[in-house]
Amino acid sequence: MSATGNVIVKNRRLAILRFLVEDADYSHNTSVLQSALAQIGHGVSRDVVEADAAWLDEQGLALIERVEGLPITVLRITARGLDVARGLATHPGVDRPLPR
Repeated sequence: MSATGNVIVKNRRLAILRFLVEDADYSHNTSVLQSALAQIGHGVSRDVVEADAAWLDEQGLALIERVEGLPITVLRITARGLDVARGLATHPGVDRPLPR
């Protein structure tokens, strides 16, 4: 992956975590995440969002929850993911947020 591609991926993962932080129950389905990402300039396919969700789950930054009987993936942030999204912890595969 190119350096630019890596920057984009890390930024997109931070954006996903931040969208989860902003939700009342700290979760969104991948369809909502795809739409939210498009609004901030990360227009990507559902496959890319699903792959990011799986990666965040593998890293312990979020948890994947499947809706039984439906093709819906829900992603819920973990305490570690919350710390990374807020800049209190770092992860090499996720951008660090800028100070507010």
